[in-house]
Amino acid sequence: MNGRFEATVAGELAGFAEYIRNDRLVVYPHTVVDPGFEGQGIGGLLARAALDDARRRGLPVLATCPFIKAWMLRHPEYADLAYENQSRVSD
Repeated sequence: MNGRFEATVAGELAGFAEYIRNDRLVVYPHTVVDPGFEGQGIGGLLARAALDDARRRGLPVLATCPFIKAWMLRHPEYADLAYENQSRVSD
């Protein structure tokens, strides 16, 4: 399922974080914050909402979006969600 998390301020779209999700993984490929809202923490709010949703669903996260990937590195409490940190069983 493809979708996105959106942040609005006073009814105006301030930014979004796109995702691709199935029952085994969620991928965050792209995050955009409108230039008029940069520097106000919108990107961080989107990252936190997206990652909290992945945690609630029990899904590992593949962050191909540079912003989400960097945000996860700055917030080690989300490191356990990173796909590359998941234990995998070989076939």
